[in-house]
Amino acid sequence: MTLLEQIERALASRRLIAKGESLVVAVSGGVDSMVLLDLLQTLAPHCGLTLTVAHLNHQLRGRSSQADEALVRKTARRLKLRCVVARADIKGLARRKKQSIEMAAREARHRFLAATAKRVGAAKVVLAHQADDQIELFFLRLFRGSGSDGLAGMKWRNPSPADPKIEVIRPLLEVTKAALVEYAREHRVTFREDATNAHVGIPRNRIRHELLPLLRSQFQPQLDRLLSRTREILGAESDFMLQAARDWLWAKTREPFIGLPVAMQRRVLQLQLLDHGIVPDFDQLEVLRLNPETVVEFSGGLSQAGAPSRKKPVRLSVDRGGRLGIAPSADGKFSKSSIEIFLAGPNSEGGDLSLLKSAAKGGWEPAGGICGNDGPNAGKVEFEGLAVSWGICRRAAKAIPKPLAGREIFDADQVGSQVILRHWQPGDRFQPIGMKTSSKLQDYFVNAKVPRAERHRRVVAVNASGTVFWVEGMRISERFKLTANTTRSLHWVWKRL
Repeated sequence: MTLLEQIERALASRRLIAKGESLVVAVSGGVDSMVLLDLLQTLAPHCGLTLTVAHLNHQLRGRSSQADEALVRKTARRLKLRCVVARADIKGLARRKKQSIEMAAREARHRFLAATAKRVGAAKVVLAHQADDQIELFFLRLFRGSGSDGLAGMKWRNPSPADPKIEVIRPLLEVTKAALVEYAREHRVTFREDATNAHVGIPRNRIRHELLPLLRSQFQPQLDRLLSRTREILGAESDFMLQAARDWLWAKTREPFIGLPVAMQRRVLQLQLLDHGIVPDFDQLEVLRLNPETVVEFSGGLSQAGAPSRKKPVRLSVDRGGRLGIAPSADGKFSKSSIEIFLAGPNSEGGDLSLLKSAAKGGWEPAGGICGNDGPNAGKVEFEGLAVSWGICRRAAKAIPKPLAGREIFDADQVGSQVILRHWQPGDRFQPIGMKTSSKLQDYFVNAKVPRAERHRRVVAVNASGTVFWVEGMRISERFKLTANTTRSLHWVWKRL
């Protein structure tokens, strides 16, 4: 099978492109990207492809960088392709962001390619990463202590780190460097060799020129084939664990977090950390996993290109249910955030008291699903990671319904039409159902053994007069319970997102 046939098969079998698509091809001037461009140009008439050449001059190698740019421009003109070229001060960028040259270049390159794709109306960027790159990346990540998802290597396709609406595809992942060089020789594809590729002071180059030859000659001649199989196994297992963790997080009823396999616990926490824009460090993740309710401070989140950003530190903790949340600041300040919601007016009524089955199980109900009415007496809102849906119903002449997990029922007229959702504030008092007097909410938290880090995160609901009638995860207030005199009931369904 020729290299052209191999690439054509990879594009078709993995559905990387469709006929008639517009593609941006990242071309550096090196052999990998120049051969990629030649292959795609050959396939373009048959597949109806529109190609745009994109080159970012990193300005790191003086005249050599200029020569790379000139070659790419000349080749694009010869092939009669549109060519977009930009220049970036990578050294200055790395200095300002306190990043490595490699990381700064990667960020700038992805931003440029995604912007170019949007500019020319393309949905995909084609990169020339090949099989040798995968092997080198495997060892780079192995030496950094990466898990299975990192060791699995680059994927054939994934969203651009700079813009998730743009897809990055890599059709050369099964092609060796030697095969690309041979193709360039046979088809007279001009390319430039980057002199820095020979510098063994760069970790990737040292792996390429020193470690891999040693392993192939002294330990395993079939190293490339075996590593490819290892990456395939790790990738499949990582994808399975990722989906299992997502299923657990999204499930209405969950197996207890403490009973999950260790690998599953780690992936569940990892996903939640990523949702907070945090690159999870293994040691910090283990502190969270093994020490529920312990506060861990993270230095910052992620930039659009996937690198650590210069954001303010964030304090996180995990409750015993495996739920990750923002912990209060070290100085114990109270959050002032709040949201005002309006329930139904005093004369509005909904349907009967029956709830949909999912609501009765404590599920997240959309507005109108509680009492079968979409009018002003039903609604939903999200606040600080908490979803609340409510409905006001006529009181049935039957026994008072039994509260269920994730659902509370109040006397609607006692609550009133205005509610404020907020966090615990100094001086808040609360009278739990069954108690004759109220007490400070702080004392109630202490007696209920709510962890200190969790208290500031809990959401409370107060009525127009400022009386707390609901505390997330706790008992309802005695003053707002259903009685024999209740004519309308407020059904309150809540769930942490």
